[in-house]
Amino acid sequence: MDMVIGIGLDALAYGMLLFIISIGLSVMMGLMRVINLAHGAFAMVGGYIASYAIRQLGLPYGIAVPVAVVATVVVALPLEFGLFRRVYGGTDPLKQVLMTIGIAFAVIGIVNAVFGPTIKPIPLPPALHGTVDLLGHTMAVHRLLLIVVGLAIAAGLWLVMEKSDFGVRLRAAVDNADMAAALGIRTDRLYLVTFALAVALAAFGGIAGAELMPIEPTYALRYMVTFLVVVSVGGAGSTVGALAASLLIGLVDTAGRYLFPSYGTFFTYLAVILIVELAPNGLMRRAA
Repeated sequence: MDMVIGIGLDALAYGMLLFIISIGLSVMMGLMRVINLAHGAFAMVGGYIASYAIRQLGLPYGIAVPVAVVATVVVALPLEFGLFRRVYGGTDPLKQVLMTIGIAFAVIGIVNAVFGPTIKPIPLPPALHGTVDLLGHTMAVHRLLLIVVGLAIAAGLWLVMEKSDFGVRLRAAVDNADMAAALGIRTDRLYLVTFALAVALAAFGGIAGAELMPIEPTYALRYMVTFLVVVSVGGAGSTVGALAASLLIGLVDTAGRYLFPSYGTFFTYLAVILIVELAPNGLMRRAA
């Protein structure tokens, strides 16, 4: 029973991390119709900046995290103006893939040249080094906080996308940009805000999850497939679907590593194949 609880709690923490990073990609693919293979690069940049801010500049963790998130958004915004804005709305998928994979490789090269091609640890503050007893199982405070923050982000995004005026305007702009513009909706601003939010969540996830997914030179490519799998399983554009997919993949992956460590991620991808076969459009695809 102790092992079951341990697997469940670790899977929950890992699943929440996948959700925090992947939900921005889900929004971009489902609502803005952009296959953004550079999404992991933004998480990588956030992690590198946070590590530098804490270890070299001496900033406290609580200040370094928001500084790194904002800095990542600032760095990414010129890409939205100059490149992403040209491929919104389901433009040729091949063009999107080539453009975004090129951005990912460029970011990897620049980041490694500036910060060095080594793993960048992100030291946690003393308050997050402790453990708590949960259901008779010892759990790191950092992982428990990751779960709480992930749930808060999920609830907040669902309210924004499904119940707010912003969400309504964004869906209208995506479904019929010309009509939305005729009604006075500034589609360019909506896309800009959504892009910035997706980048901020990726950067925050890269920082908060550095213990589970270390910030290293090939981060953007190493986890690219994992983030795409979450979106594919959950259904692009669905907050609830992305959460469900993240938790499911986190459970399968964690259980596989606990029980069958020599098989690696075999069971994870086997589960993904079965889910995609049964639900080719994802668990909860956003209604067209």
